[in-house]
Amino acid sequence: MSEVNGTIRVLLVDDQPLLRSGFSMILSTESDIEVVGTAEHGQRAVEDVVRLRPDVVLMDVQMPVLDGIEATRQIIARAADVGQTPPKIVILTTFDRDDYLFDALTAGASGFLLKNADAEHLVDGIRTVHGGLALLAPEVTQRVIAAAHQRTAPKPEPAGPERAAPTRADGILTELTARESEVLTLIATGLSNAEIASKLFLSEATVKTHVSNVLTKLGVRDRVQAVIAAYRSGLVPPSG
Repeated sequence: MSEVNGTIRVLLVDDQPLLRSGFSMILSTESDIEVVGTAEHGQRAVEDVVRLRPDVVLMDVQMPVLDGIEATRQIIARAADVGQTPPKIVILTTFDRDDYLFDALTAGASGFLLKNADAEHLVDGIRTVHGGLALLAPEVTQRVIAAAHQRTAPKPEPAGPERAAPTRADGILTELTARESEVLTLIATGLSNAEIASKLFLSEATVKTHVSNVLTKLGVRDRVQAVIAAYRSGLVPPSG
């Protein structure tokens, strides 16, 4: 862990100097957050993650040299290659550019924030992902879900021997217990462990165990990836 004395180390990545400066000023007022570096494009971010070992990366999408999606993919892959825990990567976006988010999440990002989020949401978001929870801004979550559903919607299958073999996503439905499927469905609606516990009349410790089992069985590393898997498999239908 790169965290020191309870301080969350943050790397800011954005090609706009004003935004980097503004986010730095906001975060500098928090006693448990330290901005350890800033980068103006994705390639610099990949290099700085190796050098600075941040706990959380705030990553823009559209940048010169290397965009945020590919930078996210490289950061996650490089950490896996050397056996290190990757930083939590939060995608920063404007509302009209959330078409990139599904690609970013599947690349390994832990969530996303809108660039027009207020200071409180920015700070809370960093603490949320650092604590291992998903960060899904409600304003654009449904668009990500819709994108996932559109990209993975099943095509008409031929009958008989030409029918396609079951996929990994199909297996999700059979590998999870009934309770785990229920918990995953509630995760996909954005509920926290405490809210799930209240809804299912379980203890938070029991819910935490179910969540851990779900992540293990799905082969995903966090709740965001679990939500994507849930929609891909058809376990949770897209709303609206």
